[in-house]
Amino acid sequence: MNHNTPLSPRPLVHLERTQRRVMSIRELRAHGVPADVLAERCRPGGPWQQILPQVILLHSGPATGEDRAHAAILYASRPPHGQHCRSDALITGLAALALYRFEAVPPLIGLDRIDVLVPRQRRLRDAGEVKIRRAHSLPHAETVRGLPCAPVSRAIADAIAGLEDDPATVRALLIESVRAGHCESGAVVKELAAARLLSRPHVVDAVDALLAEGRTIAEDRLYEMVRCFELPDPVWNVDLRVPGGPYLGGVDAYWPDHAVALELDARAPQLDDDVLWAEYARKQEHLERLGISVIRVTPKKLRESLEQQAMVVRTALIDAEDSHAHAYVVVLPR
Repeated sequence: MNHNTPLSPRPLVHLERTQRRVMSIRELRAHGVPADVLAERCRPGGPWQQILPQVILLHSGPATGEDRAHAAILYASRPPHGQHCRSDALITGLAALALYRFEAVPPLIGLDRIDVLVPRQRRLRDAGEVKIRRAHSLPHAETVRGLPCAPVSRAIADAIAGLEDDPATVRALLIESVRAGHCESGAVVKELAAARLLSRPHVVDAVDALLAEGRTIAEDRLYEMVRCFELPDPVWNVDLRVPGGPYLGGVDAYWPDHAVALELDARAPQLDDDVLWAEYARKQEHLERLGISVIRVTPKKLRESLEQQAMVVRTALIDAEDSHAHAYVVVLPR
């Protein structure tokens, strides 16, 4: 048998029709495509084309948006060492948000670059429309339309890093991230803080709108929880004060007959977490010394496990009926 004999046209047609439209040269060789056949098919006017270094487009027409994204991942990824090897390259930035189908982002075909996140130690350069971004450690990948992507919150931070002169798009991205249920506002702000983007005035303005939107959505879920799971009606958004004494703080819901308070933990992590935790702890300790039970819920828990949070509240209300007497507090509208 002559091992240098080129493959017949039939296997290559089969490859084009059954495999991805984009493959690496390594993958093609593993499928039995020798170097001379590859060079012949990628000649000017040939049926294939090289779209990035070591990456081949298996047709001669323009690359689609998803062709470009697959090519970017093939270019940036190390060869896999096993079937379940974790991806070491993630689509991020506007390209990832396009894959997540953000309305504020053009479709992939309309983007002039694709950002790819890789570990910091990788020796890899930008190539063509692929922009390499580096991270000390990669976040957990989300598979979107068959492609490994950074989580929405990280993709937003990477996108905003390149939108210095586009405050309208920055605001639109942040609002859509929580309004469409992609993620929680706190997660987005945490990524923006890690990327040192909160020093930009237009980002700070957009974050204020983001947090207001996130709190509104979380409050709507609180109302839904009380209504749908037939909990006793609380008084909403009130301040608590000891009669003739100190101000105790505001709570999002309070059941006066049970001395149970609920607080929405929608903290914005642009401040020192230790300071925030100390403030929350002091407030909770003061209320509990007065016999008031404090329940703290996060927007994420309300989004992902509303029934479970309703059970937590119901249990606290039942337990309060058998508990010791609590101090009388004045309830004032906030």
